[in-house]
Amino acid sequence: MSAVVDTHGHGHDHGHEHHDHHGGYSGVMRWITTTNHKDIGTLYLWFAGIMFFAGGMMALVIRAELFEPGLQLVNPDFFNQMTTMHGLIMIFGAIMPAFVGFANWQIPMMIGAPDMAFARLNNWSFWLLPFAATLLMLSFFTPGGAPGTGWTLYAPLTVQQGIGMDFTIFAVHILGMSSILGSINIITTILNMRAPGMTLMKMPMFCWTWLITAYLLVAVMPVLAGAVTMTLTDRHFGTTFFNAAGGGDPVLYQHIFWFFGHPEVYVIALPAFGVISQVIPAFSRKPLFGYASMVYATAAIAILSFIVWAHHMYTVGMPVTGQLFFMYATTLIAVPTGVKVFNWVSTMWKGSLSFETPMLFAIGFLFLFTLGGFTGLVLSLVPIDIQLQDTYYVVAHFHYVMVAGAMFSAFAGIYFWLPKWTGKMYNETLGQWHFWLTLIFFNMIFFVQHFLGMAGMPRRIPYYPLMFETWNKISSIGAFGFAVSQLLFLYNLFTTLKSGAQAPQMPWEGADSLDWTHLPTPVPYHTWETPPVLK
Repeated sequence: MSAVVDTHGHGHDHGHEHHDHHGGYSGVMRWITTTNHKDIGTLYLWFAGIMFFAGGMMALVIRAELFEPGLQLVNPDFFNQMTTMHGLIMIFGAIMPAFVGFANWQIPMMIGAPDMAFARLNNWSFWLLPFAATLLMLSFFTPGGAPGTGWTLYAPLTVQQGIGMDFTIFAVHILGMSSILGSINIITTILNMRAPGMTLMKMPMFCWTWLITAYLLVAVMPVLAGAVTMTLTDRHFGTTFFNAAGGGDPVLYQHIFWFFGHPEVYVIALPAFGVISQVIPAFSRKPLFGYASMVYATAAIAILSFIVWAHHMYTVGMPVTGQLFFMYATTLIAVPTGVKVFNWVSTMWKGSLSFETPMLFAIGFLFLFTLGGFTGLVLSLVPIDIQLQDTYYVVAHFHYVMVAGAMFSAFAGIYFWLPKWTGKMYNETLGQWHFWLTLIFFNMIFFVQHFLGMAGMPRRIPYYPLMFETWNKISSIGAFGFAVSQLLFLYNLFTTLKSGAQAPQMPWEGADSLDWTHLPTPVPYHTWETPPVLK
């Protein structure tokens, strides 16, 4: 973005006087009542962090149980509750809110808007989340415990669960409502509040990926709401949507769920792509290669994500024509994703590279996400998928996409923007340690799970035959190492906030979006009181 900005639009003039001006309240009330996009972004990020550690504890229970064959620590029922809640909490409680937090912080600063379009709605979007998360957690304490159905909540199992299932259904409704309101806010902000001269094709890539993601969310969250509502009426009101005895069909649930579930994968992946598209150019000291093709590729991924849902369902007995259609559509989605990977690599090509922590996480993302994409391509092929369906190969594949895709890019974003947000520099050595340990332990957990899957180990089982022991042991040791590595991140974060060195005005010389080039570091509480004018 080489556009010139008129200096009277700096935000400098007003910035420093308002630096500590937080509106009417202070203390706890400031956070409960805030309508400032930065405060709300911070709330989202802290909430996501807490949920990340809660979901992580559940993953550790799963891996501890699987450390050796036979039943060790928990009964099979509780094991199933752990796998279900781990998935729901990580997706709806950790990953999605983290990226909404980034969106809240960065989008207004990147497009020159003073705040989000609907500031009070923004506050409410966030405060729906802790209540939904509480409902999810409370389901553990109901008779029969939390649902033990897997995070996909497949019928007919869901119809037979205890009251914890109803808690989960209501939690999903509230989480969905939060997502839809947040998305409407993001769409309106980006379309209506850009600074003069900031055309859509001049926006940072992060804003583009979020604009497209927000449309995806508005389209698919109601579909999930419909699926869980039908489950609710099957449970309590005598309907038989998913009950074959009453003329319903459990496979119908899978169709509805995955019509939400596949675009949802890209709801998580696209903002991650956006973060990576900000980090790689900054540390390559080059503009993003092929900006327009990146925008079109992002839109293409979003559109194609609506026609691939049944690749999760090759084994339900669909006709060969259906299998072929979904196989071809799924392999097609690899094309725009390949364009993105090519563009990121080309951005680094002949760049003046430096490898600070954000760049390390971005390159880690690039390698591992590409690997996850390849295993996805493997699973898109009907004859192979029928063999690998519901095995640990699938678990390995989607953790490469979710953890290496979403989580690595979230860490890249946190390390990248932390100096801007707080005015303090994190400890670079600790950041690098965090990256390398996370990378090594991540592969220890999930790479070996490909072998388990190819050997035929089904997922969601609490015990297994002796033949799977070695890889499971390695995977479980990796999981505990991975958990300890994240404590290093926490330590780095808290010491930075408490006593970090002051950040320079431009900690990363290659960063070129408005938030870096035209706002002071740390950013004042109110920015762009006069919009910048881009020439």
